[in-house]
Order: sequence, then structure tokens, then C-alpha cells
Amino acid sequence: MTAASGIVLSPLGALYGIAMRARLALYRRGALRVHKLGVPVISVGNLTTGGSGKTPLVEWLARQLAFENRRPCILTRGYGRANASERVLVSDGKRVLVDARQGGDEPCLLAERLLGLAAVISDADRVAAAHWALVNLRSDLFILDDGFQHLRVARDLDIVTVDATNPWGGGRLLPYGRLREPVRELARADCCVITRAEQATDIDSLRAEVKRRSSERPVFLSRVRTTGLRPVTALPLSEAERAGSTSLLPLSEMPKGVGAFCALGNPQPFFAQLRQEDCALTYTRAFIDHHVYTQSDVEALEHEAQARGAQALLTTAKDGVKLRALSFRLPCYVIEIELEFDDVAAFRQLVLRAITKQ
Repeated sequence: MTAASGIVLSPLGALYGIAMRARLALYRRGALRVHKLGVPVISVGNLTTGGSGKTPLVEWLARQLAFENRRPCILTRGYGRANASERVLVSDGKRVLVDARQGGDEPCLLAERLLGLAAVISDADRVAAAHWALVNLRSDLFILDDGFQHLRVARDLDIVTVDATNPWGGGRLLPYGRLREPVRELARADCCVITRAEQATDIDSLRAEVKRRSSERPVFLSRVRTTGLRPVTALPLSEAERAGSTSLLPLSEMPKGVGAFCALGNPQPFFAQLRQEDCALTYTRAFIDHHVYTQSDVEALEHEAQARGAQALLTTAKDGVKLRALSFRLPCYVIEIELEFDDVAAFRQLVLRAITKQ
């Protein structure tokens, strides 16, 4: 960011901060209504813009709660979809009903990976979507995706993710920095999950800082583990396949020259993850978040990657849901990941205690 742009954006950040504080004050005084849904609600959010690892955590929670005989429904805005103003039932829990263009890339990814376990609805009005799901899907638990700033819905557990690779978004509010609200608001959370802990340079210091800034809330560490690769044309694994991982290709079987690309809010941790796992990247390309790929994008990617010695392409599962209908000359694979926690038993107990306290 140039000095000139900083001069322009810094006052806008101050105005943004005033607006955020006023909005929060209105909710705290009861001038703006907070809706109770009558069933447990878990919110997963963050303080910064861009990817912070929320989607894998939402998936993990929905999977765990489905195994507790719950009927979870994920409520999300569905960023990047064709018509952001309409409600889209992405999945009723039994079928995936729309594609990524209609439902959004992250909602469609969640719908595919949680088939048979959780419903997914894309709707900017999450209160109305929840009431619809209570009647039509018999949902008995909601997970708010990207919900920390969505104050209209009361929640039983407020989880905030903190990205270990960029925890405080440069320390400045939008649009000057990446903070959605001041870091002190971390104290509103019930617990914090530090994501991508495997990429932190000093995880103990970061954990202590998060605990201090959150007024001593519980802080958990999560890490991303690569479980293998699947062709970009293939659907995500079923539960049985996930347990055995028999149909996944090991990352170690990739050729020496590999190109990686993605359209994420924070792409660098994806490339760093591959390098940490000794993947020989000869080419990387980052598109804007929620980019809608075209066949010409694929052809340009392949041309650029091959010119730099790549013999195959790697991308994320979020990107994969938008690429399945396109044609590739180079082998293209989606990286399958799962979360690991430093104290999964304690985190799971905290979640279950929150949803049973009603």
C-alpha cells in the first residue's frame, strides 16, 4: 500500500470503526433485535477479511454434531453466487441441489462433503432461512458460517478463528487494513481456534496473545493435515472412503514439477502448506476470492505452468467445485485435508456442553 493510498484510506478506516461501534452499541442496548431460534446455534467467524480457515472448522463441527444424532443446518451468505439476494437451498442433507454458481463455492463444498449429515442454505437473511429450515427440514441445530459480525442471531457458542499466518490483519480496520472490527472485540467470543498452527513461527507466543486479547477465553490450536489427492473431476469422498482413504493419491506421488493455483481470500498459506510437505512447486497462481473459472482460465494456467516445467496441477477443494465441468490437458488434482486439534477432547466437550445447556 502506497503512502498516498494510506492517507486516503486511514480516515475511512476511522469512520468504519465508528459505524461498527455504533452498530454494536445498538444491539447491546436492545435497539436492534437479536433473534432466538429456539434450538442451539453455533457461530464460526473471525475478525479479519479473507480466508482464516473457517470452512474446514464448520465442516468438522457439522460432522461431529451429526454423529451426536443432531440434524445440523449450516446458514451462510454464500459469497460469490449468481444471485446474492435470493435464498438457495444448497443441500437438504440428502441431496446437493445446486451448483457453485447458484449456491456459492464454499456452501457447495460443504454440501458435498456433508452429504447425508447436514443441510446447507445460502441466504443473506439467516433469521428467515433458519425459520424456514425449522419447518421444512426439521433442523434442530444451526451453524452460522462467518457469523461473528452477524449479531441478529443469538448463539449458544461463539467461536472465533485466528489465522496463525496473519492473526490481526495488519492491525488496521477496513478499508485501510483487513480488520472487520477492533481486536478488543475478541472478548465477545466464547472460545478461539488458532488455525494453520503448523505454519506459525512462534505458536506459544501467539496462543498467549490470543488468550490475553480474548479476556482469557479458551484457546485451541488446529492444524491442517493433507490426507491425499483426488482428480478434480471426482466428487468428494464418502464417509466410508474417508475412513479408509483408499481412493486418494498420496501427495508424494506427484511429479517433481507441479503448478498450484487457487481463488482464496488468503492464498499464501495454501502454497506454503504444499511447500512444507515437500511438493516441488514450479508455478503458482492466485485468483481473486470466489473467482468463477472459465475454460480460457484453464488453458492459460496450463500454458503458464508447462512453460515453468509443471507436469500436473494442484488446487483446493473450494476451487474444485467450480472446475469439474471444465477440460484439462494436464492432470489436475484437488487436495483433501482434515483438521487436527491439540486437545480435541476438550474442544469437543466445550461444543457439546454449549448445545445442551438450553
